[in-house]
Amino acid sequence: MNRSRNSARRPVALIAAAVTALALSLAPVAAANATGGGGGHGGVSCEKRTNNTVSKLLECVSAKGTMQHLQALQKIADRNGGNRAADTPGYAKSVDYVVHTLKKAGWKVSIDEFDYLVPIPTIQQLTPLNEAQPAGFFSEGSAEGEVTGAVIPVDLAIADPATSSSGCEAADFAGLDFSGSADIALIQRGVCEFGVKARNAQNAGAEAVVIMNQGNTPERSGVITNVTLIGANPTALDIPVVNTSFDGGVDLALPGSTATVSMFVENHPQKNVIAELPGRNRNNVVMAGAHLDSVPEGPGINDNGSGSAALLELAQNMSKVKPQNTVRLAWWGAEEVGLVGSAAYVDGLSQREKDRIALYLNFDMIASPNYIFMVYDGDESTFPAPVVVPEGSVQIEDLFESYFTKVGQPYDDAEFSGRSDYEAFILNGIPSGGLFTGAEEEKTPEQAAIWGGTAGEWLDPCYHQACDDLANLSTKALEVNGDAIALAVLVYSYSTESVNGVKGAKVPGGLKLPTPAGPEGTWAGGGGGLHADHGVRVAG
Repeated sequence: MNRSRNSARRPVALIAAAVTALALSLAPVAAANATGGGGGHGGVSCEKRTNNTVSKLLECVSAKGTMQHLQALQKIADRNGGNRAADTPGYAKSVDYVVHTLKKAGWKVSIDEFDYLVPIPTIQQLTPLNEAQPAGFFSEGSAEGEVTGAVIPVDLAIADPATSSSGCEAADFAGLDFSGSADIALIQRGVCEFGVKARNAQNAGAEAVVIMNQGNTPERSGVITNVTLIGANPTALDIPVVNTSFDGGVDLALPGSTATVSMFVENHPQKNVIAELPGRNRNNVVMAGAHLDSVPEGPGINDNGSGSAALLELAQNMSKVKPQNTVRLAWWGAEEVGLVGSAAYVDGLSQREKDRIALYLNFDMIASPNYIFMVYDGDESTFPAPVVVPEGSVQIEDLFESYFTKVGQPYDDAEFSGRSDYEAFILNGIPSGGLFTGAEEEKTPEQAAIWGGTAGEWLDPCYHQACDDLANLSTKALEVNGDAIALAVLVYSYSTESVNGVKGAKVPGGLKLPTPAGPEGTWAGGGGGLHADHGVRVAG
């Protein structure tokens, strides 16, 4: 049921009788004499002090401290090809930095290695040209193998305007000789799904398929990326299928063309970083995570250096706490190519280990420069969720919303979509929640009036681009969300009773938060970090 901002909301479930008459001051800007990340408070280093109350921890956790980690991640990207993407030196160095920082802070650190399967497509034209053509892969649906043989063009439309329905109908293959043992079908993008084209080619007798881009626009000229063959035809093919640029396809379409086409998959194991702060209750684990990898196009400072750095800042300042529940933080690998690291981690847990996880908090893009403060919509008050929302997720949403209400920050709902690293957790019934500040969605005039910023511009103008660097941040959003993260992890480290019914301990110093004010109701998009360009299933 949709609820307006001022409609009635249930009182927030407070944690294990931790309410006291004294309301804590949760101002989003840290105290002037606390710098976080090892700064001082009253002459005592924040990292050495036991920050076991909300007020102490929020004094020490700061945007300044978080920025130190973001500067380190930027430097790593600058020294390693401009990015920190999975299966690159930049990602490996990012892992090293996180591990070193956590060990220095005193956390128990482990490496969770997972399989990372890398498709290796090749197209070597042999005649009448002898040259390698650009080769791309499909995220799902191709078989492995290598074929050397004649290239057979199928109903191509190379001349302008390149209006193509190549391979969409079985009739497109009529009159073409695919009776040989090594025939390569050359098909052009257009009209129908890639999987339909490839399936028709296989049914016609092709032993391999090359799908060339359409060539009717600049966007449809290069190698095809982030698409799958699984769609209308939900089963994988039995032959190798690769793709090439429009120009590569034009060369392959020359009379008498022969080529070697191959598609193989190599395993390049990648790493998640897991850090643990043991609690008195080892069987009630509070988890929080953020993906550490960037896209290949840039350093990924907002996406998702922001979430990764905020967790590092929290870890440094929480290391002396003796929690009731075990706290486990995670830095995930290969999120940008389909949530691979987090899914592998959860899939690798036994049912008993999954049952130990009380809740999971996800932080993906928390400092967008043209931000909106958003909380995953666990109660579906704005968005019907496309996934089953585990019981307890509503209470996580309430805690974050109560924090924003306490500090006077308007907020909105982000769809509880599962489209970030919390997906594997909610698929296993683990209560989840998180924060998000927006990606490639345009800010409306109404939103600009509420949160400031620029109407008509993306919430993150450098989303998935080379300019996602240190200049692509809101320090205010980083400060506010960093405090929200710290509060939630600390509160749940003492008790998760409101989420899963497990009694814990009182939060030292007490806790009093108001009933959530309710979302502003301005948001019309989804959210949570993973967007529709990851492995999309689109028409050709």
